[in-house]
Amino acid sequence: MDFLLDVPVSPTLISLLEAYGHTGVHVHQIGLHTASDESLLALAREENRIVITADLDFPRLLALSAANGPGLILFRGGNYSEAEMRALLRRVLENVSSVQLAQCVCVVDKRRIRLTNLPLR
Repeated sequence: MDFLLDVPVSPTLISLLEAYGHTGVHVHQIGLHTASDESLLALAREENRIVITADLDFPRLLALSAANGPGLILFRGGNYSEAEMRALLRRVLENVSSVQLAQCVCVVDKRRIRLTNLPLR
């Protein structure tokens, strides 16, 4: 599975994704750190990537568009350290299938993982 990591997320999460057999690219690596959220969603959809972010605009944009993708992992519940983000992402990767991630918004915080199928209504 391929992932697109947004600005609020540490680029070091790519190594964790790779350890689980996935690939990832951070928006800084491809010069899109100032791109609009709409542009990032379009790119992720085009390249069949799941977006990883802490930006609440992404689920809103998915809901407004009623789009079937891209899938989204959203960190909620505070400002997480790099270590905390790694732990949260590890929990998602170990408990949610790649198929599910591609078809839903996965909201993760310190207490739980919540999945909402796309399109959002």
